Amino acid sequence: MDSIFIYITCKDKQEALDVGKALLSKKLVACINIIEGMTSAYWWEGEIVEDTETILIAKSKSNLIDSITETVKTEHSYDIPCVIGLPIQSGNQAYLNWISESVDAA
Repeated sequence: MDSIFIYITCKDKQEALDVGKALLSKKLVACINIIEGMTSAYWWEGEIVEDTETILIAKSKSNLIDSITETVKTEHSYDIPCVIGLPIQSGNQAYLNWISESVDAA
């Protein structure tokens, strides 16, 4: 089954909703969660930048990560959006089955 937890950062809640709904409409992810108000600090163009971002979390299957990444890159305002897929090693089996059944097989 290979379920994954996908961590994506966005500039604000609206962008997270737009990106998340694009992923949902393509059946690339089973669900999304949005967490507002994260403070980020990172290197960009030779200097440290501090910003407020919104976290978009999605659940899917590992074989869809390339399509998920391409969709995020198309919908996202950042030049290099953060899209990180982490394997889900265990959990409620009924929920993991639901993830698998909710996305299109690739």
